[in-house]
Amino acid sequence: MSEEKKSLRKKINTTGEMGKLMADYFYELDRASKTREQKIAWCTSVGPAEILQSLGFLVHFPENHGAMLGTTRMASDLIPATNAIGYSPDICSYLTSDIGSYLKGETPLTKAYGIEKVPIPDVLVFNTNQCRDVQDWFSWYGREFKVPVIGIQTHRGVTGVTEEIVTSVENQMQNLVKPLESISGNSFDLERLKQIIRLSRECSDLWKKVLDTAAAVPSPFTFFDGTIHMGPAVVLRGTSQAVDYYKLLLKELEDRIANRIAAVENEQFRIYWEGMPIWGRLRTHSEMFADLKACVLASTYCNSWIFTDFDADDPFRSMAKAYTELFIVRADEEKEKYIKTMLDFFKIDGIIYHDAKTCPNNSNNRYGMPQRLENLTGIPSLVIHGDLNDMRLVSDEQTKTNVEAFIEQLEESK
Repeated sequence: MSEEKKSLRKKINTTGEMGKLMADYFYELDRASKTREQKIAWCTSVGPAEILQSLGFLVHFPENHGAMLGTTRMASDLIPATNAIGYSPDICSYLTSDIGSYLKGETPLTKAYGIEKVPIPDVLVFNTNQCRDVQDWFSWYGREFKVPVIGIQTHRGVTGVTEEIVTSVENQMQNLVKPLESISGNSFDLERLKQIIRLSRECSDLWKKVLDTAAAVPSPFTFFDGTIHMGPAVVLRGTSQAVDYYKLLLKELEDRIANRIAAVENEQFRIYWEGMPIWGRLRTHSEMFADLKACVLASTYCNSWIFTDFDADDPFRSMAKAYTELFIVRADEEKEKYIKTMLDFFKIDGIIYHDAKTCPNNSNNRYGMPQRLENLTGIPSLVIHGDLNDMRLVSDEQTKTNVEAFIEQLEESK
């Protein structure tokens, strides 16, 4: 690639600091897994991690590992191992690539950090607010490691998050405490949970401010940046390290805005990404859009770790509300209202919908939403077909051709 093309994308200077933070997180898990001096819980990425932390668990997030398998393009070689033991190629490729990683004894943690395998769990805790696959995923490991699997069943297709729904989830969260106390060997400390919720809320607020900087023209930040820099919000929320990191990142982005430094040089088109990232093509897609002077600057996906309902004074109920107001849980009517608000706030010219073959729960183009939103807003859209992890389902040439034609369409409309 020419130097001219490379210069189109502005790198985030604080990325190195995030790398150190994530490395420390994985090294701590690896030490605990080897020494067994501290209990380890596996948790879904939008699950009750704060409860686990308050009871002294170190927390591993298999979805984060799944994204690493996708980003490193290991997933496609590992998925067949999971298919061979009876799991369909049509189900979540996070699940199939992660179990395949375990079956074949291969992990991106080895190349990145010299870590041979993911940490051994003492308990697996899920929340079905994202999909049913997480329960099946964790249940497989529960059988493999012969450890407890417990979780929360969240209402889906919700128009309004009613008091009854929140109470149901709150009760399920409270019911986790007793079995987790027994597994951890520690007594539940409400004040400790409040402290962790306070830090999670601060992390969430800072992460929202980071993402909101993209409303500036030109945008200092892209969706592709967001998929990388959301790491601490996923695995380290509830810690001071995540809070400190996002303060540093926010300062860099605010400086960019003050100096009109664009993430994509000569930004001409502002794009919203709806759906999962295509992890194995982050860099390719970032460069492709930048070369077209298009900045993909906002998404629903990166906002999944904004929890403005967290309240340290009412930890269980506020967690129940925050973890149930997720975009993915809501009915299409609510999703469309949310996306329209985002389109207005970020001054969007066009929408890319990613139809991820193995992730129907986060593919929002299948039941007429693009057409309804285009009729409502006048903002054109494009559907690209692919997958979050299985790159055998991605056609690079087709994607490139369709995106180039879409940007031409936006150019003509301007």
